[in-house]
Amino acid sequence: MDLQLSEKTAVVLAASKGLGKAIAKGLAAEGTNVVLCSRNEAALEQAVKEIKSETGNQEVRYVLCDVKKPEQIKQVIKHTVETYGGVDILINNAGGPPAGDFMSMRDEDWYHAFELNLLSFIRAIREVVPYMKKQGGGRIVNLSSSSIKQSIDHLVLSNTMRPGINGLTKSLARELGEANILINTIGPGTIETDRILELNKDRAKRANITPDAFQEQAEQEIAMKRYGQPEEFANTVVFFASWANTYITGQSLLVDGGQIKAL
Repeated sequence: MDLQLSEKTAVVLAASKGLGKAIAKGLAAEGTNVVLCSRNEAALEQAVKEIKSETGNQEVRYVLCDVKKPEQIKQVIKHTVETYGGVDILINNAGGPPAGDFMSMRDEDWYHAFELNLLSFIRAIREVVPYMKKQGGGRIVNLSSSSIKQSIDHLVLSNTMRPGINGLTKSLARELGEANILINTIGPGTIETDRILELNKDRAKRANITPDAFQEQAEQEIAMKRYGQPEEFANTVVFFASWANTYITGQSLLVDGGQIKAL
């Protein structure tokens, strides 16, 4: 299948590691111009070097960006447009909010989660839409969580903010469809990233077992009996971000190996 991504331009937020990095690599492998963003310059430099080496695509670069700072989001899009003439693809991504239960969260925690996991998406979309309309179309993929379908214990901040992305996606699919801008939400199940391994330590501590023992138990709750790999998640995102996707918009999909039981 021709994904028609050669010479398209993509911005991937929170892309120095984990899912964002895997998606940036997947897009680069298809010949896309890719701009990676995160707060960690050393990690970004390493990610860009690795992606160039593994894909052979030299049109991979980075811009420092804290997604909680709107002026930095503006700068990322400005730099991308000045370099490549536009933005065809936006991959919205951000680190997960802190784990914890409702009574442990202060107002500051709620504001942080809102700005990190919902408002940053809104701000980035607002910046790219005018360029996408001018170009005659675009693709936006919002990375979320399996909590859009089923809440996760001890992650009350994520459980609250992530469904807001669903509402945003549905609304914008209606508003932007006529402009050929397709927008979807993709939620990972348990994908083996640093974030998941860190959460596993907390969960193992609660259960008074080792992280390895916790993972063995957790894998039994997944239909495929294993954690997913970042590349497996990235493959789905790359399709939704491509011009092979011509009629899927406003949808929320999980890539979870059959983990979530909710309909």
